Amino acid sequence: MKNIRTTLTVAGTALAMAVPLVAATSAPAFAAARDGVCDAGEFCYYYNSDNAGSVSDFTGSLSNLGDTQPTCYDFKGAGNGQGICVKNNAASVWNRSGQTVRVYFNSGYAGAYQDFAPGAKGNLNATLKNNNASHQFLGGNQSPVDDYDHSGHGFYPDQCTAFAAFRVATRLGVPNFGNSYGGTFWGNANTWADAARRAGLTVNTTPTVGAIAVNDVHGSFGHVAYVNAVYSDGSFDVEEYNWNVKTSYGTRSHVHVSNADSEFQWMIHF
Repeated sequence: MKNIRTTLTVAGTALAMAVPLVAATSAPAFAAARDGVCDAGEFCYYYNSDNAGSVSDFTGSLSNLGDTQPTCYDFKGAGNGQGICVKNNAASVWNRSGQTVRVYFNSGYAGAYQDFAPGAKGNLNATLKNNNASHQFLGGNQSPVDDYDHSGHGFYPDQCTAFAAFRVATRLGVPNFGNSYGGTFWGNANTWADAARRAGLTVNTTPTVGAIAVNDVHGSFGHVAYVNAVYSDGSFDVEEYNWNVKTSYGTRSHVHVSNADSEFQWMIHF
């Protein structure tokens, strides 16, 4: 069993968990992984031009960097600008990820934008300098990293559903994703594919980077995982919680879409 049941029938448990789960989601999602150092695999903002001043480092897309403390994503590194919100305060960037990253003028991946190829570093243009609100990693395989904030996001913490919900919120541009997203109840992992269909999302058998892989045949509750790499033979890699190690992070490589209990039957595309 890879998930703990939190259905409407267990009303006492669901209500007991509601307060701490909501409170926990107010913290920046990448707080555990962000350290103010621009490491390989990260996309980094700098407070000053020419890659100077305090650094704020990220491993995935964010649809809204936030503009007020204590919930905004701020500059973490030492130097000028440390502790200031990144939104509308960045002057330059360094893309150390393996994907093109697009910086947007507006939240929600909207408005004017500027692209930075893998390895590129430089100043934001005149439109975006100190006017940056969101950024998006564009395609390509992603390096695995345990950036999960250990919140529930409407699900039981440290289970596969909570980790998948965290990735949907922080990497796929759906910051309000939760157990009632799309006006329907998502519940356990084995009901996610049907919930996604009811919410109007695309559900098919084609793996893509950023898809949520669903196993709806495993045990009593199923399993979900985040697809971080796809290969030409149709196999793919996943990042997940509560599969290889109980209530902990793990990865698997070259799994498949199949009816096998240890693999996945569906892909949800946000």
